[in-house]
Amino acid sequence: MNGYLTAPVVWILIGFVLFVLEFIVPGLILFFFAIGAWIVAIVSLFIDLTLNEQLIIFLISSLVSILLLRKWATKVMWKRKHSTELLDDEFLGKTAIAESDISPNNNGRINFKGTSWEATSDDNISKGENVTITGNDSIVLIVKSTKSI
Repeated sequence: MNGYLTAPVVWILIGFVLFVLEFIVPGLILFFFAIGAWIVAIVSLFIDLTLNEQLIIFLISSLVSILLLRKWATKVMWKRKHSTELLDDEFLGKTAIAESDISPNNNGRINFKGTSWEATSDDNISKGENVTITGNDSIVLIVKSTKSI
């Protein structure tokens, strides 16, 4: 059994454990340490390394992968739809009613499907006027007066 427990096998197992732990512990950090472990496993397949050299390669490759790939991996793994895409189906182009006056300098509120939403507009909109939802800025809906369309 000891013949199977070589340095590359140990590093592959360490990488696998770190990879599995990434699903338990949030933060997208352990994944990069798993990458570092797998890099050490690959290098140790071809070069006979001391334990210190393996640890140094592990630390350097893990830190480099965090610095270079974490931002990109976060975008890919937690990719969210662009906020206007979220609105396309349910909000965009739909009609709502102004609950308060809305002007270019003052946000107001609209009622859409029985729910009150904060809204902004480049138009002057009076309370009770119908508006069309044209977009959003985070959770603030952007509306236009139906009179100006």
